Amino acid sequence: MERPRIGFVGIGLMGHGIAKNLVTKGYPLALKLHRNREGAQDLLAAGATEAASHAELARGSDIVMLCVTGAPQVEEVVFGTGGLAEGAKEGLVIVDTSTSEPATTTKMRDALAPKGVRFVDAPLTRTPVEAEQGRLNTMVGADDATFEQLKPVFGAFCENIIHAGPPGHGIVLKLINNFVAQAFCTALAEACGAAAKSGLSIRRLHEVLSAGSLNSGMLQMIVGRMLEGDLGAMKFTLSNAAKDLRYYTHFTESMMIPSLMGEAAHQSLVMANALGFGDKYVASLIEAQERIVGVSIVPR
Repeated sequence: MERPRIGFVGIGLMGHGIAKNLVTKGYPLALKLHRNREGAQDLLAAGATEAASHAELARGSDIVMLCVTGAPQVEEVVFGTGGLAEGAKEGLVIVDTSTSEPATTTKMRDALAPKGVRFVDAPLTRTPVEAEQGRLNTMVGADDATFEQLKPVFGAFCENIIHAGPPGHGIVLKLINNFVAQAFCTALAEACGAAAKSGLSIRRLHEVLSAGSLNSGMLQMIVGRMLEGDLGAMKFTLSNAAKDLRYYTHFTESMMIPSLMGEAAHQSLVMANALGFGDKYVASLIEAQERIVGVSIVPR
């Protein structure tokens, strides 16, 4: 069976690995490049082509995949000047792997439907390491037929492909997943601050957590690697983490339900950003605790 032509927007930390796996596994791939042109040279050498605009990318693709920062970037790529909507033809499928807002996903889906264009939310989990390895996880919001159509494409770069439910449920599942993850990260950082301030060995804290039910990959990336002086194991910036929790709290507010833990985690991330750590990775929540508590935690 002839493989679908795929357009791709967003060759960043996650997007590069996705695009690499698509092109090296035989999918015709076209790119719309922005800032990271140098990082795409290996993709072009592997056979990817370059489109002059988002509209041109849409005209030449059966599927367009987005891997951008958030809701404003999704709207600009789709409906900005020369956007995907200008070149979209009936039958095109736009797959948004970004962490966006449910309201934006609904807006895109409803606005594109009259053109015969399907907008699918398929956000991702794991890190750029797994992206390069083709071992990401995705949670897909789509009808059954569209999910089955896209499943082989997701298989090129995903280890676990989860059908979250109908359109819109993929991004909802991602926001709830990220809330749980960031709540744990902020709790771990606060625990390190409390331990350090009291004089308790953080290595003993890590040993106890690792020996019990709280042991996890997250614990090892945040605290275990920090004890080795490495704050970069989880390659996800604090600015993006704060954005995701902002989207989560917007989502809960839209349903008029309380989110006490969500707001607490969000404000912890906002504080870390306000202290100047926004461009650093999530484990730098511990550096923020050093500043707040007035103690040294990270081995230097």
